[in-house]
Amino acid sequence: MFTGIIQTLGLIESLVPQGNSVRLSIVAPGFDTSDVALGDSIAVSGPCLTAVALGPERFEADVSPETLARTSLGGKQAGDRVNLEKALRLSDRLGGHLVSGHVDGVGEVTARIEREQYVQFKIAAPAELARYIATKGSIAVEGVSLTVNAVSGKEFDLMIIPHTLERTTLGELRQGSRVNLEIDLVARYLERLHGQDGADLYGASPTNTEQAGSVAS
Repeated sequence: MFTGIIQTLGLIESLVPQGNSVRLSIVAPGFDTSDVALGDSIAVSGPCLTAVALGPERFEADVSPETLARTSLGGKQAGDRVNLEKALRLSDRLGGHLVSGHVDGVGEVTARIEREQYVQFKIAAPAELARYIATKGSIAVEGVSLTVNAVSGKEFDLMIIPHTLERTTLGELRQGSRVNLEIDLVARYLERLHGQDGADLYGASPTNTEQAGSVAS
């Protein structure tokens, strides 16, 4: 698990094909790897990757064909920057929101609007994810925990302050940029509990359940 609070920016040093997968080598100035063991998870611009090699302020991870196809990592090149976050410890502050590191889909930046105190982004989400995105709800974009400011159909708005723009790759986003999206875990479990049409796991709507309870009593 992660919080969506980015710890540092890493630089992709190389992407080496290994069959259908890719070995990703990342240089991460200021990223303390002394408390990371081989096999530990690191979120790289959203997707949770497994560290397979470690060094001072650097690590390597293998990226599967599925991850390359379904996230923005498939379009990365050597020299690109990525957001990095180590896995959450029980003693850590939860400054963002609970993030699993499992990307649900890729969105597209439809507009970047420069405001006086912030930058407004409009992002179009895949149709199957749009229903999970709510105004003032949480969403992870490129691994960054953010608050949704407005929703219109498949498109949602973000207001990003200068600190976040400087400390993450969000400052590099332009119209047409593809971004990893992870919906809030709460929305995912609520749908499972109630079903897509409001029914519970047993196929009964709340109204039918209440009626059944009345008859039984």
